[in-house]
Amino acid sequence: MDLGVLIVFLSLWCSGLWTEVPHSSTAVPDDVRLVGGASHCAGNLEKKHQGEWRAVDDQIYAWNLTSAAVVCRQLNCGSVVSLRRTQGSSVEMNGVLELPDYMQGLRLAKSSSPSLEITCSESVRLVKGTSLCSGRLEVKSNLSWSSVCEADFDLQDAEVVCRELGCGAPSVLQGAQYGGVEAPVWTREFQCGGHESALWDCGSSVRNTCSSGKAIELSCSEPGDVRLVGGAGRCSGMLEIKQQGEWKPVAERDWNLRLAGAVCGQLDCGSAVSTRRIKTPSYSKHMWGKKSDCDASTVMKCFTKLLYSSSVLQITCSESVRLVNGTNLCSGRLEVKSNQSWSSVCEADFDLQDAEVVCRELDCGAPSVFKGGLYGEVETPVWMRTLQCDGSESALLDCRSSGSARNTCSPGRAVGLTCSDPDEVRLVGGASSCTGRLELKHQGDWKSVDNVGWDLTETAAVCRRLDCGSSVSTIKKMDSSEQPVWWINSCIQSKTTLKECVTTTDMSSYSSLEITCSESVRLVNGSVCSGRLEVKSDLSWSSVCEDDFDLQDAEVVCRELGCGAPLVLQGALYGEAEGPVWTRAFQCGGHESALQDCGGSGSATNTCSPGKAVGLTCSDPDNVRLVGEASRCAGTLEMKNHGEWRPVADWGSDWDQTSAATVCRLLDCGSAVSTTVTYDSPDRLVWWIKPSCAHSAAALLECMMLTGVNETYTGLEVVCSDILAQPNISFSTYTDGDSEAKQQGLQVLTGSTFTIGCSILPQYPGGSFQLIFTNSNKTQNYTLSAVNHSAHFLFSAADHTHQGDYSCVYHIYVFSHNFSSESQPLHLTVSASLIELIIRLVVLQLGMMLLITALCFSYKASKNQRLGQGNTTEINEYVLGGSSAEGWLGEEAKAQRNE
Repeated sequence: MDLGVLIVFLSLWCSGLWTEVPHSSTAVPDDVRLVGGASHCAGNLEKKHQGEWRAVDDQIYAWNLTSAAVVCRQLNCGSVVSLRRTQGSSVEMNGVLELPDYMQGLRLAKSSSPSLEITCSESVRLVKGTSLCSGRLEVKSNLSWSSVCEADFDLQDAEVVCRELGCGAPSVLQGAQYGGVEAPVWTREFQCGGHESALWDCGSSVRNTCSSGKAIELSCSEPGDVRLVGGAGRCSGMLEIKQQGEWKPVAERDWNLRLAGAVCGQLDCGSAVSTRRIKTPSYSKHMWGKKSDCDASTVMKCFTKLLYSSSVLQITCSESVRLVNGTNLCSGRLEVKSNQSWSSVCEADFDLQDAEVVCRELDCGAPSVFKGGLYGEVETPVWMRTLQCDGSESALLDCRSSGSARNTCSPGRAVGLTCSDPDEVRLVGGASSCTGRLELKHQGDWKSVDNVGWDLTETAAVCRRLDCGSSVSTIKKMDSSEQPVWWINSCIQSKTTLKECVTTTDMSSYSSLEITCSESVRLVNGSVCSGRLEVKSDLSWSSVCEDDFDLQDAEVVCRELGCGAPLVLQGALYGEAEGPVWTRAFQCGGHESALQDCGGSGSATNTCSPGKAVGLTCSDPDNVRLVGEASRCAGTLEMKNHGEWRPVADWGSDWDQTSAATVCRLLDCGSAVSTTVTYDSPDRLVWWIKPSCAHSAAALLECMMLTGVNETYTGLEVVCSDILAQPNISFSTYTDGDSEAKQQGLQVLTGSTFTIGCSILPQYPGGSFQLIFTNSNKTQNYTLSAVNHSAHFLFSAADHTHQGDYSCVYHIYVFSHNFSSESQPLHLTVSASLIELIIRLVVLQLGMMLLITALCFSYKASKNQRLGQGNTTEINEYVLGGSSAEGWLGEEAKAQRNE
């Protein structure tokens, strides 16, 4: 049978067009087999072709569990349990699968073929059902299959069968739904406890009859998306995730016990006890990888990427005890599991010996607090038995117990338990206890620590645990020989236990972590380079009062912590003083290496007024830059660590616009326009950065990661909005069109020719200048192409319409985006020339003379008119000299005098 015939055969069989082989058949085909597994029912699928066995590697991505089930039947095995696509050390990647996050963009040479790994159950199967997890139950003995009688099977037996087949919990258990009894009938009654891994692990007793129609039919629920396989029970083993209908193992990368706790909760197991890194048999396996910014509350959303890894994750959960609603995995309200349900424990039924057993079972330290109501009221049923542990037991359910009439618990009396952190850290080989190689005591053994993804945030947590100051530096040191290490992931925070972050491994390492903490100063409630200042004396920490601290003191502190120059020095920036107050005034010159090197004077201060505790913000050290482009605001991201500049590579393929925005902000370059992952050759030394940290970091230095992998062909390119220099704007006038007049206070005379010049530093070729003119009436725009990075806008016959504000805007299209930059505004006043002023003066004077003349002529004409219109009688009387005339002449004379 060649491969094409096999594929057609399987497809027809899966579609129901092929007659099913009788279930009692013992024939085993000689042209198909599973090899490399624990039995002939598990392993890589091979077929015989022209007398030679070959792995089935054609069209394997079209296979699913249904087609794999046909192979199980053909091999006279049971139901299909799992299907995996395995891979050699490298494959040709061309869009079918994804490479690891740190290898995106590579095209690997094909050196080995993919293959199918199928696991079938050996002795149980479900037949004639509607799915792979339903059907009539059959068991195998002496190479033949037998139905099971309903009377010989109960719920505990069903739980074992469903578990063995990789299905969920049993949902239906009855007779005859999938057909009556087909001979032969199993003649023994199963006696399972429900916790066994396989049906054959259960006890049994003889039974030899079964009524017609009483063959057991079983429906298991579909398996969930998460499972642990290969362990002692369903609550321990290798973690597998179901995505797109396919189960795959999970790579041990950036995991911690808190995430493992989310898996335990999803499986309805107890608390997470441990995680372990297991090396796979081959160099790399195709498996699910976790995103770097995974949230424990939605653990399934973490697995969206396929990668190749040399190690898988193994998780151990407690089965029957858990602590809930606590601040870490070693604290919470105690619950115990019985009959598949969880119950709280009443304080009156629990003592110190019981607490010791629980803490031991959860792999935590000795109990420090147990008290009712510490972690919330009773939300579940109450455990109805009084525990009677002597304190030496390994598990709580190993303890004796007595019956109790209790089925309620008074409010506030549900046991809350806090176990101590079982692990310790220390720094060895340094000048003090605050510097040296990091060692961790875990499971009673001191070993050096190695990790991937460690940054200054984790270092700060270690410094706090050692009662040292702030974190100054962390170096991954390469050793000359391999040594056993504890693998610690980047999860350490203020409230976590170290236990939560440790992944045990049987692997050794050539590297270790060298940590330096400050000894006598620290910044709290802030970031690595900011916070409320505290100093240490006689093993206690004290706040510093603002009145006892100045700029020179701040310069010393920032230098001691490896930060940049002080930016802000102000009381109450990071909270009020919580501890004692430092009682001496510092007297630093500003050049000292450490604050304790400064002089000091006694101070009467032993309290500090509210709002007066020193809050200090140091600048981010000059350790970020963009290089390779004409602007300091665009290019390849580089960072400086321990005096060395290197390109930056993204750890986790999560670098995005938000991460780039942090870089632009720190460089004072505006907002992020674009960012890309570049692929260069050859490999080069890089610093790794954690993108999820960069989203909110006050200093990018906090997000720099230390890893043994420090060579890569990738880099990060960032383009910020402020890549252009500010254009210059200039003004010049021409009196006769040829000679340039001296600029007088940005004024231009009416009728003159003037020029507005725009120029910019030479960064990018081409572009254009836009001149924007604005006055009280209108806005006008003029555009010219940039020639030699400048443009000149000529205006002739200036008049009042040219008076207003001018500004130059430079436009250019680079990096697939339009950019612009605007100059300072220039205000222009238009004034009259000297000749024009003289002409205006002469015209004004002539106008005034004409006006005066006109007024004079007008007056005389009016006067003559009045004289010409006098009464004849009055004239006669005047001529005759009569008395009337005299009176008239006297009045006229008076009127003239008045005029």
